[in-house]
Amino acid sequence: MYIETVPNRNSPPAILLREGYREDGKVRKRTLANLSHWEPQLVEHFRVLLKGGVAVESAASVLSIERSLPHGHVAAVLGAARGSGCLAWFGSAPQELRALLQAMLVARVLEPASKLATHRMLHDDTATSSLGRVLGVGQCSVDELYRALDWLHEAQPGIERRLARQHLVGSTLVLYDLTSTWLTGRCCELAARGHSRDGKRDDPQIVFGLVCTAEGCPIAVEVFKGNTADPATVAAQVAKLKERFGIERIAWVGDRGMLTSARIEQVLKPQGMDWVSSLRAPQIAQLAAEHGPLQPSLFDERNLLELTSEHFPGERLVVCRNPALAEERARKRLELLAATELDLAKIAAATERPRSPLRGEQAIALRVGRVIERFHVAKHFELTITDSTLAWRRRDEAIKAEAALDGLYVIRTSLAAELLDASAAVAAYKSLAHVERAFRSMKTVDLNVRPVFHSEQRVRAHVFLCMLAYYVEWHMRGRLKPMLFDDEYLNEASATRASPALKAVRSDHAKAKDTTKHADDGLPLHSFSTLLKDLATLTYNIARTAANSNAEIVITSRPTPIQTKAFELLKLTPNCSQ
Repeated sequence: MYIETVPNRNSPPAILLREGYREDGKVRKRTLANLSHWEPQLVEHFRVLLKGGVAVESAASVLSIERSLPHGHVAAVLGAARGSGCLAWFGSAPQELRALLQAMLVARVLEPASKLATHRMLHDDTATSSLGRVLGVGQCSVDELYRALDWLHEAQPGIERRLARQHLVGSTLVLYDLTSTWLTGRCCELAARGHSRDGKRDDPQIVFGLVCTAEGCPIAVEVFKGNTADPATVAAQVAKLKERFGIERIAWVGDRGMLTSARIEQVLKPQGMDWVSSLRAPQIAQLAAEHGPLQPSLFDERNLLELTSEHFPGERLVVCRNPALAEERARKRLELLAATELDLAKIAAATERPRSPLRGEQAIALRVGRVIERFHVAKHFELTITDSTLAWRRRDEAIKAEAALDGLYVIRTSLAAELLDASAAVAAYKSLAHVERAFRSMKTVDLNVRPVFHSEQRVRAHVFLCMLAYYVEWHMRGRLKPMLFDDEYLNEASATRASPALKAVRSDHAKAKDTTKHADDGLPLHSFSTLLKDLATLTYNIARTAANSNAEIVITSRPTPIQTKAFELLKLTPNCSQ
């Protein structure tokens, strides 16, 4: 058998597999197959096999790898994003923007950076992963990325509505909390100086509020001007869920700085919304004065005590007692009092030094004012300042009164006991930790919402893109728990805990993971970020053959056991097209 190329006038030549034989003493040939539709490199390989029986005599001379790009993490995150619904989110976008929107979403999880850096990561000439090639956006421009960002801003209400319908149908509780991040540059109209949660008091900032399900799945995000107070954002979020999403009855879970008594009376009650929040320290003291000292003997084995109060009509109050928290607060208070006295003693010594003593009541008071509030215990000191002396004493009665409330916190809710019992109310309030975890991921650990250099509209779209990226990550973490240090049985461990008021503890299975650093099957455990790095070693190789240098061959490397397990848990394959 042999391969013959037969000219075909003005058409491409025919590639035929033929066989030679003898008949009546003459050599004849017959056609066995038409190979014209085969790839040229396959034809050449087959020709070599027919001639000598060895397809590749020297791999280096026949097949050369032109470029190798990290790929496994791209396949995992892109597949998870599509499984989370991103094709439907971006389905109404112009055709040329859909792949770009997917690329920006996946890039936010893989390599969070500015849009210019994202463009470099995607572009064929400077790509640091296979993402641009897989999605066919390797020749995109920076302007196209910004066009996609502008479209995302317009599409945000529709995408959030879709997520709300998907996750909030039949739900009672939603979590809401607020955070801030500082900005650089002067082009964003939302930038303003306000209370910084990052300790960046000298920089302008933006504030954004996140709405999550009770399990911590993000649903909606809203960006506010940097000097907006926490309670002032509640009305906008309530209106969004009621008007935009069509949700009439829901219970908001927010901290005491968010769902204040004024906000409950002015926003939630008129809208027919319920709430789960907590009391501030003065309100707890007022409650203790109303019902008498809240002694440990009043609490049951769950360390919960349910009360009502005329100051909070129509609400249930659940008093929680945590002995470990009481001990910690008592220890911390004593240390802060001692540290403040040490600072005051230095000022008193300055008034008594022989050379250049500190003099003047105003000068001494100014020095005292700079240090007395450092540890937030000034209320526990009584100061006496003269032109030449400084004296102080502890207000023992005030300290004793505060110590009586150590370890106590009070959950307030308008929900009836049939809908949310005392233990569930405490657990609901503590679930705000899910939102804090989302903020930590979006701001520092994984997605890095900063740096932000955009104008107002694009800042809103950028923060929304980060929320969608966390949505994808949240679902990936849920599936990949067996490979991560995350506690797979946290809910079961919490259900068997003696008291919801106590600190959550890791399950025995999670403690074993912490000790051995290996999963049940013996494979090493990862954090989410290191697992992505491991997946990235599965490469996307662009190769060419000496037989046909114009034909590009794509070969992905063979997955390792860890990579195979990750794709099995995600129910994906390294081939993004599948």
